[in-house]
Amino acid sequence: MKIKIQKIRDIDLPSYQHPGDSGVDLINASDEVVIGPGERGLIPSGIKVAIPEGYEIQVRSRSGLAAKKGLMVLNSPGTIDSGYRGEVCVILLNTSNEPVIIDKGMRIAQAVLQKVETIEWEESSRLPDSSRDTGGFGSTGH
Repeated sequence: MKIKIQKIRDIDLPSYQHPGDSGVDLINASDEVVIGPGERGLIPSGIKVAIPEGYEIQVRSRSGLAAKKGLMVLNSPGTIDSGYRGEVCVILLNTSNEPVIIDKGMRIAQAVLQKVETIEWEESSRLPDSSRDTGGFGSTGH
């Protein structure tokens, strides 16, 4: 699917690293950023996108950054709605005990295009039974 994209900083377009990857890599389009232990940072990607109605882009953590540096997308997955036209930014949280340096051009997150269904509520005085019923967190005992 073709998605219109606008570069607002001097960067490469987000790209897939391997055939079959589900997400393109977003990069840090600003100067070097340091995120201290337990801190978060808002990192600009240097792009704006026009997502078709009925779709969203989900912003997800990169597994390598999470495992090696303790960096994760804070509101994972972050959502870029079809009507948003501002710069795509990524909220990163440093879960490690060390400051993490994010260099300009560093791959910081993945962006995945997803189809979104629109909810049409059907109000009911009673919901159908299910095997789980009202069992919530930890209800299976494991």
